[in-house]
Amino acid sequence: MELPAIIDLEASGFGRGSYPIEVGVKLQDGSIHALLIKPANSWQHWDESAQAIHGISREQLNAQGKNVREVAIFLNELCAGQTLYSDAWSFDSSWLGRLFDEAEIVQRFKLDTLMRLLNENELARWSDTKDAMAKELALDLHRAANDVQLLSETFKKVKQS
Repeated sequence: MELPAIIDLEASGFGRGSYPIEVGVKLQDGSIHALLIKPANSWQHWDESAQAIHGISREQLNAQGKNVREVAIFLNELCAGQTLYSDAWSFDSSWLGRLFDEAEIVQRFKLDTLMRLLNENELARWSDTKDAMAKELALDLHRAANDVQLLSETFKKVKQS
């Protein structure tokens, strides 16, 4: 079975003004890539409750993050011409748009919802399967690299059962 390329973003919060702080991609070849994103100067929104979920601080982003332009160029080089799938399309597409707008670079890959690749029966099993896979894999969730791994393994399991 061919697994789709999957993308996941972590963000500064969930409301207006939120922006991406980490991106993870799992390509069809199985490789996983993740980058922390240093906030642009104009990106001021910060939600402490979001930080409590993903565990990434602004200080960590400023010290270890790549600048917005570097991340956009990296994603374009890694994913050019591909379709990447997200389990949270509305959030992730907004945050990706914000990243590429700030970088003033055209996004060279497509983003679509992972749910489009599932039939009704698979959709019905998705949530419980994802919960079971999270326990089985014992990953720290809400970090982009781990989340793309979880989504990929959940997709595989749902398709096989």
